[in-house]
Amino acid sequence: MSKKINPYKNSDLSKKEQVTKMFDTISKEYDGLNRVISFGIDVKWRKKVVAIVAKTQPDTILDIATGTGDLAINLTKTNASKIIGLDISDGMLEVGRQKINKKQLNKTIEMVLGDSENLPFNDNTFDAITVAFGVRNFENLEKGLSEILRVLKPNGTFVILETSVPTKFPFKQGYNIYTKGIMPLIGKLFSRDKVAYSYLSESASVFPYGEALNNILRKIGFINAEALPQTFGVATIYKATKK
Repeated sequence: MSKKINPYKNSDLSKKEQVTKMFDTISKEYDGLNRVISFGIDVKWRKKVVAIVAKTQPDTILDIATGTGDLAINLTKTNASKIIGLDISDGMLEVGRQKINKKQLNKTIEMVLGDSENLPFNDNTFDAITVAFGVRNFENLEKGLSEILRVLKPNGTFVILETSVPTKFPFKQGYNIYTKGIMPLIGKLFSRDKVAYSYLSESASVFPYGEALNNILRKIGFINAEALPQTFGVATIYKATKK
């Protein structure tokens, strides 16, 4: 089980409320800072997620924690007829809506304000569900994953893209230096929320990854759980299916 880390440690708000506040605050700068902090490699990781989903030829896709809609937009390459991007931050969704309008993808992509742990959809609704850099922000990881299993169709595909911690020298040491020292500094210099990027770094470092997350997926009821480390292990793509 993941250790619960809240962005604003002295706040009386729940983790969910704090995460919402944080992403609302950084929504307009998020895309640019994300590219800088990840050196643009996150674009390559998303393309791999799209390739995995595309193989299943889904008609309906749900992208949870869609943020500004980067992955939802990329998922149009699967030729799905309907893609829903869901997020708890309306600030992030509004940035996403502007991008979708500009690309004239309104007929395919719908942005929905909602909670990943109480999904506003019927059972067995989606052929594929994705989450990119969002599961570590769930207040209750197992509840969120159970909701995903509920709304996924039988034989449907679930794909997670999430940060992880390299285990081999020197990548582990370099990762720790970058995420604990340099990344929060970049966030403090260029972000309106001085806490956000320290939280993102800290939450990534304690979140279960690799086989630990696979075991949680299996516990929830997913099958064929598999972890695919990316870029020396700084991120991992997980794929699983529903019976």
